[in-house]
Amino acid sequence: MRKVVSCLVACFCLTILTYGQDTDEQLVKQTVSYYLDGGTNNDFETLKKAFHPNASMKFIRGTEYQEVNALAFFKKGMKPGPKQDRETRIVSVNVTGNAASAKLEIEYATFMFIDYMNLLKIEGEWKVVSKIFYRKPKG
Repeated sequence: MRKVVSCLVACFCLTILTYGQDTDEQLVKQTVSYYLDGGTNNDFETLKKAFHPNASMKFIRGTEYQEVNALAFFKKGMKPGPKQDRETRIVSVNVTGNAASAKLEIEYATFMFIDYMNLLKIEGEWKVVSKIFYRKPKG
């Protein structure tokens, strides 16, 4: 009987600890939400929380491959102003150990960005280390 009670108490404590802590998936979603919210609100300081300082962004402009530092790109292009008229969505998150990926959609009136973010858990924090994207016309 003591073993059963001890086992139940251990299971109860484990359940409390598990539900009391954020899962890595939730933490990855929080990280990419900094990016989405910062972009929507033209708030570079919030957006910056999502990225490792050396994070890269790779994309095709016209027919040419481009590669830039993500934070430098956003800092240069982001101007304080009214909230962006767009809808954002976290489509999927995959986590394996200290590596993760997320697919995001950012929808504007005439086009949509589809972002693929790669993240690493660095010193206990999830950070975007690379981003690729596609700009998809609507219609």
